[in-house]
Order: sequence, then C-alpha cells, then structure tokens
Amino acid sequence: MVARTARYALALLGAGAILWLSGCAAGTEKAAQTRWDDVYSQHYEPILKSEAQNPELGDSATLDTLLMLAESGNPGLRAAFDRWTAALEQVPQSKSLPDPKLSYAYFLESVETRVGPQRQKFGVSQTIPLFGKLGLRGEVAVQSANTMGAHFEAARRDLRYRITQLWDDYYYLSRATDITHENVLLLTNLESVALTQYIAGKAPHSAVIRAQVELGRLEDRLRTLQDQRSSLLAALNADLNRPEGAPIAWPDSVDTRPLHLSQTELRDLLLLENPRLAGLSFTEKREEAAVKLAGRSPIPDLTIGADYIATDEARFPDVLDSGKDGVIARATINVPLWFGSYRAEKAQAEARLRATQNELSQLRNRLLADLERIHFELRDAERRVDLYAYTLIPKARQSLEVTTDAFTTAKADFLDLIDTQRTLLEFELAYERALADRATRRARLEQLVGDHLKGEE
Repeated sequence: MVARTARYALALLGAGAILWLSGCAAGTEKAAQTRWDDVYSQHYEPILKSEAQNPELGDSATLDTLLMLAESGNPGLRAAFDRWTAALEQVPQSKSLPDPKLSYAYFLESVETRVGPQRQKFGVSQTIPLFGKLGLRGEVAVQSANTMGAHFEAARRDLRYRITQLWDDYYYLSRATDITHENVLLLTNLESVALTQYIAGKAPHSAVIRAQVELGRLEDRLRTLQDQRSSLLAALNADLNRPEGAPIAWPDSVDTRPLHLSQTELRDLLLLENPRLAGLSFTEKREEAAVKLAGRSPIPDLTIGADYIATDEARFPDVLDSGKDGVIARATINVPLWFGSYRAEKAQAEARLRATQNELSQLRNRLLADLERIHFELRDAERRVDLYAYTLIPKARQSLEVTTDAFTTAKADFLDLIDTQRTLLEFELAYERALADRATRRARLEQLVGDHLKGEE
C-alpha cells in the first residue's frame, strides 16, 4: 500500500510539473521550422540541386539563371543556411529536461530492520526547472534561430544584388566594347581619308596626326575593355561556385522595368521586409526572453525521485512483512543564496536588451537614409537614360551627319569631324552606363525592400 501510494504521488507530481513547463515556445518554434522548410524545399532539396548544377552558359545566359545557380550553389550562402540549421537544432536541446540520474548503493554492513537486513538500494531522480524556465530557454533558442534565418535572408539578398551588379557591369562592358570597336573601324576609315587628302594637298598634316592620335586612344580603350572581361567573369564565377575561367555569354539586356512605388511605399516595405531589421527584431525578442529567464534564476529547481531498497528475509520466523522491500519517494530543491550573482545576471541581460534596441534604432535610421539615397540615384539614372536616348544622342548623330556632309564639301575642318565623332561616342557610352546604373539601383532597392519590389509585378 505504501509503495503504491508513493508511486502515485511521484507520477502526479512529475506530470503536474511537466504540464506547468510545457508549450511556452511551441508556437514560435513551429513558425521557425516552417520558414526553414520553405527555404530548404525552394533551394536545397536534392532534386532542385541536381537540376541546377553547372549548366553551360557560354552560348546564352540570363540573369535569372545566374541567380538560381548562385542561390543553390554559393558556398557562403550554404554556410549561412547551415548556421541557421544548427541554431534550429539548439531549440529541442534548450527545451529538454536535464538527464535523469540513476543511483546505486551497496551497504558494506547491512542495516538491520524489523523486516530483515537491507543490502542495497536503487534510486532514480529527475530535476525539473520550475515556473516556465524551460519554456523561456526554448524561446531564447527559437529567437536565436530566427535571427540566423534573417541573417541567411540578408546574405541571400546580398548575393542577388552582387550578382545583379556584376551582370549589369558585364552588360555595360559588352556594349562599350561593341561601340568602341565600331568607332575604331570608323576612325580607321577617317584616318585613310585624311591621309588621302593630305597626299592630294587638300588637308594639313595635322589632320592626319590628329586622326592617328584619336585612333590610338580608342584602340587603347578597346584593349582595356577587352581585358576587363576576364576579371568580371572571375567575379561572377566565384559567386556561382564555378571555375574562374568558365565562359558566360554576353548579356542581351538589363532590367528596364519602371519603378512606380513612391518613397513612402518604399519606406513601408523596408520597415516591414528588410532582413537585417528583422534579424535585430528577433534578437530583441531573444534578449527580452533572456531578461525574464534571468529574473527567474533565484527560483529553486525541483528534483523528484524514488529509492528502492532491497531487503532480505528477517532472521526470526513469523515476522510480519518479512523481507519486504522498501520504497521511498523524495523531493529536493536547491537553496538560492548568492543573490548578488542573480542581480548581476539580470542586469547583464537588461544591458544586452538595451544595446540591441539602440542598435535596432541606429540600423533603422541608416537604412532609411540609404533608401533615400538609392531612390535618388535611381531617379537620376532614369533621367540620364531619357536625356541621352531622346535628346543628346539623336542630336549628336544629327551633328555628325551634318559635319560629315560639310567635310565632304570642304565646308568643315577634319578636326571638327573628329570632335563630333568623339562626342557621339561619349554619349553612347554614357547612355549604356546609365542603363546599367538604373538596373543596379533597382536591384539595390530590391535588396533593401524585397525581391522584385512587391506590388510592382
């Protein structure tokens, strides 16, 4: 009867304590795991990975293909994902009860009792942190995992922006190479014309020298542009986890989508979706849980257990309950005495919380300032695209045609023709640079406020 009562008491006490501790971080843990599952299924499942391995990019390539390759195979991004995975694996560890303890004792000299001598004792005990400590530890671990998830998202957006920026520069290099090559051919013809006219006495020697100087300058620029391709390819392939010399076809175009969102709408998107802000917000929640946990450090932990004592038969016959084994239920709490350390622990947690809050405010201010600057640079690039496309380049081409006609009729100097041709070249290069800059600035906005600027599709 006594043994049965002790077992019931232990069962009820353990069940009640565990119910007291359960479920605090269950909802946030499930949400964190769901976010991880979504990213894994999108980027890292074996089927998706095998489909994305090193396609040939030498004949044709698109920015979307490069972004897919980078997100699936970039080692730095995989490292961020693995750190997120490791942080999630900490959650069940933090929420688990300490390991139960088994004990065994053998009496070197048996203890004589009425029912017989006691020879050995077996024991089991379990420590249970009280008043939601386990739940708070789990919440700290969940928010730490959420922070790692936000860091992964920030790394993913950084990678997408870096790839896009390199792609836009690669596009500009392609167009600049073609335009410069065309101008080299044009200037080569002009040099021949100048030389012919000089021989015929219709042009001064200075015209030939000027044409040769200009041609040498353009040929040097062309060689510089051609040499730049290998460095851009190496940078792109490094982020794609491909050999540095692997070929990538020239881009056909860059992103030309217009931006319709206002500054206020962009600001709202940034505050809602920026992963660095989200990461610090999760860190703030973690520190808040850590403050609560530190406040409960002085609360004792409960240890419950039971001992089973093996008893031999009594030495005297006809003893009631002879040889009956003993069962003991026990409970233990630790005694909190060092209140100075508890106060220091809580003060430390509160200081970390304040530091995170200040860091969050600073980051928010800096990102809003970056948004304002990038939005201006995007508008400025759009203005330059329109200026060169609809005003300066048409007028420069018209001026070149007029000057060419005047030169053929001896009404314009050869040097005027060279200057007009150079002006058109600079305008064409500036137009392509403005196109690339506009695409890069839009990608930078996407890095700040979300992929494809939600609401723009």
